[in-house]
Amino acid sequence: MTRFAGKVAVVTGAAQGIGAATARRLAAEGAAVAVVDLTAERAAGTVAQITAKGGTARAYGCDVADYDAVEAVFARIAADLGGLHILVNNAGITRDNLFFRMPKADWDAVLTINLTSAYNCSHVAQKYMVAQKYGKIVSLSSRSALGNRGQANYAAAKAGIQGLTATLAIELGPFNVNVNAVAPGYIATAMTAATAERVGSTAEDHQAEAATRTPLRRVGQPEEIASVVAFLASEDASYVSGQTLYVNGGAR
Repeated sequence: MTRFAGKVAVVTGAAQGIGAATARRLAAEGAAVAVVDLTAERAAGTVAQITAKGGTARAYGCDVADYDAVEAVFARIAADLGGLHILVNNAGITRDNLFFRMPKADWDAVLTINLTSAYNCSHVAQKYMVAQKYGKIVSLSSRSALGNRGQANYAAAKAGIQGLTATLAIELGPFNVNVNAVAPGYIATAMTAATAERVGSTAEDHQAEAATRTPLRRVGQPEEIASVVAFLASEDASYVSGQTLYVNGGAR
């Protein structure tokens, strides 16, 4: 498929996990992909995977919590790759703890990286998108937005993503910009492996336990989220905006 031929996509937090899978999927369908992570060196592995299969990608280092840094790197991306049409806000961290034990520094870090970064990137990207009367913004929320023990900071940030998404869809819709979010359930990534370690489990045992609570009786893979992100970033979803799509194997 070449759904994204001629399009430039920016994917944040794209060195691993869902971000890397999304960058690979968009590139496989024809996009020129800016693979953004904290350093260009971290992003280089994803770029190598894409270019090895004939795709177009470049690595960019950026602290997406820094508005000025985002503005500068997006200008570089637009100059290097020829525009900015798709933004995937994927960058995120966890600092899990029960609320009464949660230091303010961990609250601030998670809200900044998971939510404020989405503001920074979306605010800069919409300048390009509004001017060209075209754009797709897809942000990563989480099933944790509905509440999850030990994740007050992460849950608040991911719920914020859903509110930001709904509001941007209203404000940017008149300029032909679609804004949506994807809320994954349990996905086998380095982040969920870290959660397993926090609760004294192995990644394998933690996944097996999560699978018992999932109607499909398994956990998800990053590529399964990437395919949904790609749908929302494509013209197949041209009349979809302001939505948060839960991708969680049927869990309630």
